Amino acid sequence: MSRKWWHDKVAYQIYPKSFMDTNGDGIGDLRGVISKLDYLKELGVDIIWLSPIYQSPFVDQGYDISDYYKIAEEFGTMEEFDELLAETKKRDMYVLMDLVVNHCSDKHEWFQKALADPYGKYAGYFHFVKGKDGKEPSNYRSYFGGSAWEPVPGTDMYYLHMFAREQPDLNWENPALREEIYKMINWWLDKGLAGFRIDAIINIKKDLDFPSYEPDGPDGLVCCVKMVEEVEGVGEYFEDIKKNTFAKYDAFTVAEVFNMKDDELGEFIGEKGHFSTMFDFSAHMLAQGDKGWYNSRKPEFKAWRSTIFDAQLCLQKVGHAANIIENHDEPRGASRFLPEHARNEAGKKMLATTFLFLYGIPFIYQGQEIGMTNCRKNDISEYDDISTLDQYQEALAAGCTEEQALECCYENSRDNARTPMQWSDGENAGFTTGTPWLPVNPNYTEINVKDQESRPDSVLNHYRKLTALKKSPEYKEVFTYGRFIPDHEDQEGIFAYHRKTDEQDILVAANYGTEPCTLKMNNASAKVLLSNVGTEDVRGQEIAETGAVTLESCEAVVLLLG
Repeated sequence: MSRKWWHDKVAYQIYPKSFMDTNGDGIGDLRGVISKLDYLKELGVDIIWLSPIYQSPFVDQGYDISDYYKIAEEFGTMEEFDELLAETKKRDMYVLMDLVVNHCSDKHEWFQKALADPYGKYAGYFHFVKGKDGKEPSNYRSYFGGSAWEPVPGTDMYYLHMFAREQPDLNWENPALREEIYKMINWWLDKGLAGFRIDAIINIKKDLDFPSYEPDGPDGLVCCVKMVEEVEGVGEYFEDIKKNTFAKYDAFTVAEVFNMKDDELGEFIGEKGHFSTMFDFSAHMLAQGDKGWYNSRKPEFKAWRSTIFDAQLCLQKVGHAANIIENHDEPRGASRFLPEHARNEAGKKMLATTFLFLYGIPFIYQGQEIGMTNCRKNDISEYDDISTLDQYQEALAAGCTEEQALECCYENSRDNARTPMQWSDGENAGFTTGTPWLPVNPNYTEINVKDQESRPDSVLNHYRKLTALKKSPEYKEVFTYGRFIPDHEDQEGIFAYHRKTDEQDILVAANYGTEPCTLKMNNASAKVLLSNVGTEDVRGQEIAETGAVTLESCEAVVLLLG
C-alpha cells in the first residue's frame, strides 16, 4: 500500500449548527469553530470535517444546497471561512467540507430555471420524466417517505427526488451538469480545502428507464434504493470526478457509501480506488430494521463484535477504512453500542479504547469525546429532523402506540446527535447566550467539557491519552499500518485484537461483560501502555507474576507484548 499523508491522522466531525454559537442567535457559527481550534488540537485532532455550511433553506439541515459558492449567513461569511482555513493551517490541521452533489435545493438557480422552462437547458440538469397513465413514472418511495416523484407544474412530467421533495436529484448523465460540478469542486480545493466527505454518492447513477419494481410495503411503493442496487456503471462517474478534481490536488476523500456491490470494495478504496476511504457502517447496519425504526434492533455484543472484526479483516486487504462510533445521522454510540451496565464513564472510555486503535482513520463526532448520549423527548413536536417525523408516522401506521413510536425516535433519531455541544454546566450548556435552535440535552449539567477538563480520569482526558498514544513516535507505525488480528473470540464479553508489525505486537482488550475475565498471555512479557481505569501498574505486575491479565467489567487495556 502506498503511504498517504492522511493515514496516521485523527479526524473530527463538526456539526456547525450545534457546535458553538458566538453571536447569540442560537445557531453555531464559523467564529465558534475558530474559537475551539485549540481545544481540538489538544484533543489530538488533525482533520476537521464540517457538515454543510453552504447557503440553504435548511429543509434537510443544509443537505439541500441553494448555492454551492456561498456560506449560509447563519454560519458567517466567506471571509470567516478563509480565516478558519488560515487558522487551521497554523496548527497543522486540515479542513474537509461536505460534498453534496446527488441533489441540490429546489431553491437553487438551476432548478428555478428548469421550472421556468421545463423543456430547456436547465431541465436537463434534473430528471424531468413524463408520467405513465396520468401517474408517476414509477413506484419509487423516497428515503424520507412518500413518492420519490413530484409533479412539474404546468406539464405532464415529474421530477425525481430520492430524498425530500425540496431536494431534486441532479442528472449526472448530462455533461454540462458534470462540468458545473467539477468547476465548483476545484474552486473549493483551490481555496485550500484538504478534501471532502462525499454525501450519498452511490445514488448518482440512475436507470433512465426508471422501471417499477415489486412493492415492499402496503403503500404500493418500493424504496428507491432498489433502483440504485440494480443499476450498473456508477464507477465510471466516480473515476471521472477523481480525474477532473481530486487527483489534481492529492485531496482526501471519504465517501458515504451504502448498497455497494460485494466485489466493488477494491474499486472504491483500493490502491487506485475512486476515493481515499469510505466509512464503515457495518455495525450501524446491525441496528436497522427491515421496515423502519419501529422494528430496529439493539445490537447484541457477539454480533456487533463479529461484524466489526469481519469488516476490519476485509477492509485491511484493500485499503484504509474510516471508522466511526456515531455521526450526524446516527444516534449516540454510548446509547446504542454500550450494554446497560456499561453506560457510565468507564464504559464510554472502554468503547473509545476499542474504537481508536482499529485499523484505519478514526472519525470522532463532536461530543463523543465527552460521552454525550441520546436525548429523550416528551412529544414528537419536540423533534426537528425530517426523517424522525417520517419514521414516527411510519411507526404509528404499523400499529405502534404513540409511546412506542416516541421510544423508537429516542433510540434512533438523528436529532440525538444534533443537540448542542455541551461545553459547560452553565446556561444552555455554554453553547449560546440566546435560545438554542434545538434544546440542549438536560444531562449537560453532568456531562460537559468544563467538568471533564478538570478531572484527569474523565472521558475527555482519556480520549486525549488515546490519540497521544496512537500518534506517539514509538507506536505510530504499528497503529497506522499494523495488521488487525482478532483474539480471545471464545471468551464471553471480550473485545480483543492485535495491531501487529514485524517489530511490534500490541493487544487491545476490553471486557464488555458483567463479570471479571482472565486472559492468558502467550508471552508473559508485556508492558501496559494504557488502562481506561488507571490500573497500568497493577495489570503490569499481574502479567509478570501470572502470565495473564484479569479485566474487571468495563475495563480496557492496551498492551505491548514481547
